[in-house]
Amino acid sequence: MTSSAPPPVSARVLVVQPDQSDPLERWGPWLRDHGVAVRLVRPFAGEPVPSRLDEDGLIVLGGDMSVHDTADHPWLADIASLLQDAVDRELPTLGICLGGQLLAQALGGVVARGHAGVEAGIVEVELRPDVGDDSLLGGLGQFPMGSMHDDAVHELPEDSCWLAASAQYPHQAFRVGASAWGVQFHPEISPATYESWARLYESSEPRDRDRVQSGVSQFAAHDAGVCSNSRVMARRFADVVLRRRAAHTP
Repeated sequence: MTSSAPPPVSARVLVVQPDQSDPLERWGPWLRDHGVAVRLVRPFAGEPVPSRLDEDGLIVLGGDMSVHDTADHPWLADIASLLQDAVDRELPTLGICLGGQLLAQALGGVVARGHAGVEAGIVEVELRPDVGDDSLLGGLGQFPMGSMHDDAVHELPEDSCWLAASAQYPHQAFRVGASAWGVQFHPEISPATYESWARLYESSEPRDRDRVQSGVSQFAAHDAGVCSNSRVMARRFADVVLRRRAAHTP
């Protein structure tokens, strides 16, 4: 009996990681298993963000900073410009947490401090009727996902499609055009990564500290469902990238 080998790499995505604490983690192997290679750029380590995307798709991860912290992190503006470039060229794009907020802001949405405090631990994401047969989220129904954020998307970009909500914050997922998504939750992380965030989290609000800490056990208890749905999303995003690559390859 021979083990099945992953498919040959036939497409590439650029992954921008704004914060050392939030890696691509689970999604890296899953994308490679579906024939999509990853090139990583870490602006926090001084690696420049390109002005134009040369890959077949783009993923922007999360980070502890706010989209408004451009004085301390001037490369946030470079990420926003790259997101705009990817959307303009209709390249498959996914912004996760901070990445989704940067996508929303770059396209005219509004990002600000969340009105209901930190959203943390396990979030039940509920799809809205407009999701239809969306290539990333269609058919998933209500599903658990890991989350930790203080800022939130208060207004979606004009002409975007609002895909999903949670009880605490409504704008959990949106799509612009056919293949650019922003999600507030974290489909890429494991319980170990969330636990590392919880150890570092600081707040003057006892309510927020309690939410973050209780999220550690929540994540561990729900990880089977989180992992299953996260893997589906990774495969679907890879499929979108591969289809786009095939359509534009002579």
